[in-house]
Amino acid sequence: MGRSRFNEHGGGPSQRQLRVGELIRRTLSDVLARGDIHDPELQRLSITVGEVRTSPDLKVATAFVLPLGGRGAEEALAALRRNRAELRRAVSKEMTLKFSPELRFSLDETFDQMDRTRALFDSDVVRRDVEAPEDEDEASGPADTGPEHG
Repeated sequence: MGRSRFNEHGGGPSQRQLRVGELIRRTLSDVLARGDIHDPELQRLSITVGEVRTSPDLKVATAFVLPLGGRGAEEALAALRRNRAELRRAVSKEMTLKFSPELRFSLDETFDQMDRTRALFDSDVVRRDVEAPEDEDEASGPADTGPEHG
């Protein structure tokens, strides 16, 4: 069966998954910001850890990352993956989890999604609908305000 970020009930991640993911995100961000990893390529990059999603059993943590400015994303991913074991040790040293999760890295595409959403809202078709005059409702007759008191 494939891995899923959802819990066994089909909903979103559990509160525990969210808490552990946020703890790993902050810890990983701190480790990267301090330059604790002994890789010159990784130390010269400024990497943002936007989110960490954990598997239901908390044994796998996927960190969604993006280098500052978005440039050199593949280079950053390669450096993170190359230093995965050292990053895992550094993160687990600062956390009090029973197991140290396997770290995986993926590009954080939420910024690209936000840009696409902004572009969509800026398109003429959507802008026309969003900026429609508010008095259109009034043109179709008075709003039903309930029974009149007289």
